[in-house]
Formats: sequence, structure tokens, C-alpha cells
Amino acid sequence: MNGRFPGSKKALSRGFLSKDSHQGPTSVVFTGFELSNDSDKISSLTSPGLLPGEPVVGRRAFLASAAAATIAVLGGKIDAKPRADLGNITELPVMMIAQLIRSRELSSVEVVKAHLDRIEVVNPKIHAVCALAAERALDEARRADEQLALGNIKGVLHGVPMTFKDSFDTEDIVSTAGTLGRKTFIPKQDATIVRRLRESGAILLGKTNTPEFTMSFDTRNLLFEYTLNPYDLSMSPGGSSGGAAAIIAACGSPFDFGTDTGGSIRVPSSFCGIAGIKPTAGLLPLTGHIVNCDQRALAAITQAGPMSRYVDDLYPLLKVTAGPDGKDTLVRSIPLRDPSLVNLKELRTAFHTDNGIRAASAEVKKAVLAGVLSLSDLGAKIEESCPKILTGLEEFSGLPYSSDGGEWARKLLKRCGTTTPDPHMNWLWSSEPLSSEEVERRIGLWNRYRSGMNVWMSGYDVLICPTNSEASYPTGFDQSDMKGFTYTEAFNLTGWPAAVVRGGTSRTGMPIGVQIVANYGREDICLAVAKHLQTSLGGWTRPSRLDSV
Repeated sequence: MNGRFPGSKKALSRGFLSKDSHQGPTSVVFTGFELSNDSDKISSLTSPGLLPGEPVVGRRAFLASAAAATIAVLGGKIDAKPRADLGNITELPVMMIAQLIRSRELSSVEVVKAHLDRIEVVNPKIHAVCALAAERALDEARRADEQLALGNIKGVLHGVPMTFKDSFDTEDIVSTAGTLGRKTFIPKQDATIVRRLRESGAILLGKTNTPEFTMSFDTRNLLFEYTLNPYDLSMSPGGSSGGAAAIIAACGSPFDFGTDTGGSIRVPSSFCGIAGIKPTAGLLPLTGHIVNCDQRALAAITQAGPMSRYVDDLYPLLKVTAGPDGKDTLVRSIPLRDPSLVNLKELRTAFHTDNGIRAASAEVKKAVLAGVLSLSDLGAKIEESCPKILTGLEEFSGLPYSSDGGEWARKLLKRCGTTTPDPHMNWLWSSEPLSSEEVERRIGLWNRYRSGMNVWMSGYDVLICPTNSEASYPTGFDQSDMKGFTYTEAFNLTGWPAAVVRGGTSRTGMPIGVQIVANYGREDICLAVAKHLQTSLGGWTRPSRLDSV
């Protein structure tokens, strides 16, 4: 398979610790996060690292023995309490899982095992998870249950599993960023937001596929199989966070974090029918991500953000991960407001389905209008409006990528040791550098664009618009015409927050995401409107066809 991910058990374990990956056990210090439940005890604890070179057993045998060992060690103390039927564990919201674990109606081992089992079923079909740390995840789940039995809670995500986009560094797990030079790269420490989530109790199941350096709206690279859309295996999940969106939609992970430089959280969220948010620029640090403040121009339009099946999960995940880390110089202290305090009836709402660059398809337009109508029914003031200045963004939008002729990308290839880059990315490292006069001209256009957009947005609280002009694209689609993607790119260039939630279904059964945009620092408005649209329009639905393939 030339190193591509075949979906086998052996391949799934790729990237897990081996004798060659370390010299000995490590120690990881975890700090507790305050919980609202006064009965939950907060503690800080030091947990021994994984012992390298432990014998590998079959995953089913390991899972069974791990669960049995957990119960035996604790004398049955961590058995989940008798509970009403919760349905499929892998369809539950993140924060519901967290609460059920804290109340001991579910054990962390039970939840982690359920998701690993689901990954084993769906991943050979959609190729979303490119490295799996099953043994480590079960070990951490056992310890989470042990600590809970003692009354110790690590944080708000105690015992909850997650996956993470492969462009982020993850301690002791292979982190490729989709490039051949990092095929065996095992970081010594987590990216900042990975660390914050683990310190809050989350358990990393594995890594999700991404195109090389995250620079594509389709999820393909030279290392692994194409990631496929769980609603139709002939269709793209979008990119660059396509692996994350696909495995969340397929119920293999409760949540993931993507990055968004031109739509890479929002496009996959739309194509895979889940919820996601690109936060305000500078809210979350990119320390430990393949694109970070070292690539300052590109990092200025790149934001990390959470992805889940349910809108309610996004705000608490932002709370855990937001804020400066003392390393990413682009991150500031930006207040996170509570979405539950937003009065939807008072919102001045703009909408459009044609941005002057590419009109939305009839199916996408219908989904957007359904969302607008649902807000109108609440009494919100609605106005169809599109800022005229938006139509000029293509003249300068390539500036952060190629002003230096792709020199930043060539340096990154060299730093990663990649001698054979993905030919689909040739546009990135083979462009001509711009003259200083042309760079100055485009910076001026960008500044005028931001100013004009600010003036326009001063008349509104929220914008409802398409995520893309189309509902979906086939796997391997031609990316030479990117006009349909300007619906997302427009707001990387302003730095505004923008969320996506499923708002409809195409005639071929593909999800259609609706985009909700608000002004700088107003994630609360994005999420409050997204939650309303999720309630009124239906939100995520299980990709039933995947189970019949």
C-alpha cells in the first residue's frame, strides 16, 4: 500500500509507543480544573508514564482483559451504577459523557472501549484515523476510573475520549502533519491545546488524517488512504480537518480539534453534518501545530477550534483551551461570553446566499433560508445584505500563502525532512514571489477590506450565509476553481468567529451546513444561533448508509 493506511489492526496501532521510541518511563503532571459540582473533589496528581516495550496482544483480547483488570484491582468499586438505557454511547454529547462518568453511570473504560470498537468498524471504510493509541487510552481510562473511585476528578473532561488532527504534536504518538518527512516523528510533548485538554481529563484515542501541512480542502496525502465521507464513500469529507469531521460524524470520536486557515474546520463540518467553530483570531494558541507563529502571515489567519456532533459541546471545549500560553505571540486574552445569555429575538440578523463571487446552489440556498426563517419566527430583525467589498477579496487573499513564492513552505519541507512533497500541493511551493510593491499594494487592499467589513458588520449582530456554494464534492475533486470556498475564506481575512451546523440535506443525502458569523469576540452569538438552528433544523444525524457498506 506504499505506506498508505489500510485500516488493519496493525496499521491502526501505528504511532504507538515502542522500545525504540523512548529510553524509559516518563512522568506527566496533571492539574485539576474547578467543577461546578461542589461534591466533586479536585486534585492534582502525578501519573506514571507508559512503560515502553510491553507485549502487544490482539485488541479485543486486550480490551476485555483491561476492563476485567480494572474491576479486579478496585474490587468492583468502579462498576458503573445501574442506569436507564442510554442508547448508543458513541452518539452521546461530550459533556453528557463527562457527567455520566462523574456520576459513575458510565465508566471511562466503558466509554473508551465503545469508541475504539466503533473506530475498528468504520475506519477501514472511511480512513479517518491515521494513528491509534488504544493501549495507552485504555490505561488512562483505568486510571481515570480508579481516581474517580477515590473521589478525585482531574477536570471537566475526566475520562472522556477524543481524537486530534494529525497536524498537532501529541506526546509519544506519531504526528505526521500529512508529510512524508514526519512519517515516524514522535513528539516529546503535546501541543498546548492538546495538553490543556488532557490536563482537564480528556483521553486521546488517536490522530485524524489531514492533507500535507493542512493546505487542501480535500483530505489526501502521500502517507495514508484518502479520507472518505461517511454519508457517501464517493464524496469528500472536505479538508483540511476531514479526518476529524469524518470520524466524529461516524461516531468514532465525541470530539476533535481542527484548524481553519480558509475554511478547514467549517467546510468539513458542513460536508459531514457536524458542528464546528472557527474562533476569533488570537483566541487559541497554535503552539505545537505545524503552522504556528513561525509562519506569521499564515498563522494570522489560522485558528484552531473544536468540532463535535452537538453545538452545546463547543463552548466548554473553547473554555478549556482558550487563552495565551506565553509562547504564541499572536494569542491574546479575549473574554469568552456565555451563549446562554444571548437573546436571539434582539439580534440584528443579515443573510445572503450570493456573495457576489459565486452564488449558492439551490439546495444550499434552501438550507440557509430555512435557518433565516427559523430566526424570523422568534421575532429577530432580518435583512438580506452582503457587503460589496467582499467581492474584491480574491485580489489579495493569496497574500499569506504565496507572497514569498512559497519559501515558507519549502523551509517547512526541509525542516520536516520531506524530499517528496505531495504533487497536489505544487501550487504552494512553486509560485513566484511578489515584488515589494505588489506586497504593499495587497496589504493595503486587505486593510481596506477589513475596514469595510467592520463598517458593514456594525449594522448587524450576526450573519447567516452558506458555508460553501455546494453541498459536497467528489473525492479528489479539482481545486483549481475555489470561488465556492470564498464563503469561509472571507472570515479568516477579518478574524471574526464563524460556526457551522447542519441545516439541511441534499437530494443525494449529503449534509448541508449553514454558517453563522459574528463580530470579533462574539463566539457567544455564533453558538447561540447555531444551537437554535440545530434545534429547529435537525442538526447531526447518524450516517446510516455507512453501517450497511
